[in-house]
Amino acid sequence: MNDWTLPPYRFNDKAAPAQGARPPEFGSVPPPPPPEPPRRPEPEEPFRADLKHAKARKGRWIWIAVLALFVVGLVTAGSGVGMVWWKYLRDVPPLPSREALFAVNRAPGIRFEDRGGQVIATRGPRYGQRITLAGVPNYLPLAFLAAEDKRFYKHGAIDPYGIVRAAWVNHRAGRTVQGASTLSQQLAKGLFLTPDRITKRKVQEMVLAWKLERVLTKDEILELYLNRVYFGAGTYGVDGASQTYFNKPASQLTLSEAALLASLPKAPTRLALTRDMGGAIARSRLILANMRREGWITPEQESRALDDTPRLSPLARQDEGDFGWVLDYATTEAVRIAGQNAPDLVVRLTIDPRLQHVGADTVRQAIAIGGQSAGARQAALLSLSADGAIRAMVGGTDYVDSPFNRAVQAKRQPGSSFKPFIYAAALEKGVLPTDIRVDGPVQFGSWKPENYSGGYRGPMTVQSALVNSINTIAIKLAQEAGGPAIGDLARRFGITSLPSNPDLSVALGAYEVNLLQLTSGFQVFQQGGNRLEPYVIETITTQDGRAIFSHMAAPNLVSVYDIAKASMMVRMMKKVVEIGTAKRAAFGWPAAGKTGTSQNWRDAWFVGFTPDYVTGVWVGNDDDRPMNKVVGGDIPASIWRRFMLSAHEGLAIRDFPWLLPDAAPTSAPDPRNGFYETLASEFARTAAEAEPVVAPEAPVPAPAPQPEQLPY
Repeated sequence: MNDWTLPPYRFNDKAAPAQGARPPEFGSVPPPPPPEPPRRPEPEEPFRADLKHAKARKGRWIWIAVLALFVVGLVTAGSGVGMVWWKYLRDVPPLPSREALFAVNRAPGIRFEDRGGQVIATRGPRYGQRITLAGVPNYLPLAFLAAEDKRFYKHGAIDPYGIVRAAWVNHRAGRTVQGASTLSQQLAKGLFLTPDRITKRKVQEMVLAWKLERVLTKDEILELYLNRVYFGAGTYGVDGASQTYFNKPASQLTLSEAALLASLPKAPTRLALTRDMGGAIARSRLILANMRREGWITPEQESRALDDTPRLSPLARQDEGDFGWVLDYATTEAVRIAGQNAPDLVVRLTIDPRLQHVGADTVRQAIAIGGQSAGARQAALLSLSADGAIRAMVGGTDYVDSPFNRAVQAKRQPGSSFKPFIYAAALEKGVLPTDIRVDGPVQFGSWKPENYSGGYRGPMTVQSALVNSINTIAIKLAQEAGGPAIGDLARRFGITSLPSNPDLSVALGAYEVNLLQLTSGFQVFQQGGNRLEPYVIETITTQDGRAIFSHMAAPNLVSVYDIAKASMMVRMMKKVVEIGTAKRAAFGWPAAGKTGTSQNWRDAWFVGFTPDYVTGVWVGNDDDRPMNKVVGGDIPASIWRRFMLSAHEGLAIRDFPWLLPDAAPTSAPDPRNGFYETLASEFARTAAEAEPVVAPEAPVPAPAPQPEQLPY
């Protein structure tokens, strides 16, 4: 019996039987195989501690580099975010409550009255009633979506598809022809931001639009937009626009009227229905076509709307006539006083409606009659009563044609009309009207100013130099007074456009001023050295009668100039009207003033005053084009005279009650005066001897023109 538990026998293939050896017999036990020789172990690599540490260090540096790159990236990203926040977002306006959004930055409506309480006009934003989407026809909000944001309900606060589409269209056109702002962005801009096209405003617009869509639903945003969007002509919201343009509530608008209103927000001032009805209608037809393509109206509805041309209400065509410039100025003042979010207001102005019409008519007629030959296309007039109240403000020849207010907004060179302030500063340095100065050539570096006439008159009194508007002596007096003294005096007199240390060109009126400040500066002379702030608003109340503001005269007059020196100045300026460059302005009343003409006859001025009124007149061109040698003693003096004749109707003739007699010199006379007087007589004698004697012809007397017949 075999024992299968024993290991099987294995032949030794490697060992061959020796020659002659007997093979093992079957059943015999073979001898054990010889042991295999032991294998020689492979040699091991020598241990290198330096390589092991280098490998460890290499792995550690990789992780350090990765960590450093991560930190740098994190810091860079944080810095970028911080820079973006600091540059664009740190002054993002906060979002008010949901209900307050309907009133935020809502300027008040204003009813203006003249000084007698008669209503002049109603101004300010007109908002109408607050509407809801459910309270207006369905096609009304759809018309605005077709015009401004067809995909409004398909995107968020920002429309990436619209941005790409607009970028492609603008690229193909080579200019900006299409915008990508969503309706939410437009609402955010209208409520909180300025219309400036800058990156900062655009970034803030996107952020605010995102915030709006977080607190309001799409329907609420559309509703708020319809209540606050601007439609031109001072009108906000669809109900306000509907009342203004069509004299009906928004709930009664037809499809054609709704499309016409939807055409306005793109360019509300340019396309205002009172300005460009044709342009607005053309855009409304594109809106109707968009509505039909979107399936919001049928082709039949579009056809009927195209045949139904809207008609404006007669109320929409009313204009403010000669009061436009005053109302623009007074609106700004009223909002400044009462605040942006004030209720609707009643504002009583200082304006005298009769004088306002007289001033506007006088300016228009003067430019219409003599402006073409004189090369003058515009003029402005401003008149103050003795208490600083603005009684008339005429900013140009036609407000409808040009609402730009040249009495307030335009800054021009006053020319010689600024010389009284130079003389006033010289008087503060001790100069007297009787002092002698020489009219002769002057030069400062390469600057060689000359007189208007081109010649020189030699020695003359300071008074004579002002009466005849001598440039060289004005420059010498400015040098004596010094730039800081002139700058200080101008600021005390209310003229803020001069630097604190003007150069000598200030003596010839080289620094720009506006008519309001120049006229108010002359009032200091009228008031014996006291400064009055000009004002146009008497009172402001709410429409239910609650008082908000009342102008109060200062309890104590602010003296900015010595009364004795003011007396000297007024006496000298009275001579300007009586025998000097402003003779055309004389109208039989005690009056003082100064003419002015800027370089190359670009501006002509006359500012003058009586005890009751101080009035300034400017004549020139908006584009700075030179006139045909028009000077302040021509058209401006004639306008001033006609206006002042009307202003003084019914008033008693009187002189300045506060005038003091000329002060006697408190110091020895200028030792040069005798030399100058002798020199002047020598000039006269030499000129008489050199002039040949010619028998005079019998003069033919010409009739003196009456003041009313003088040309403009």
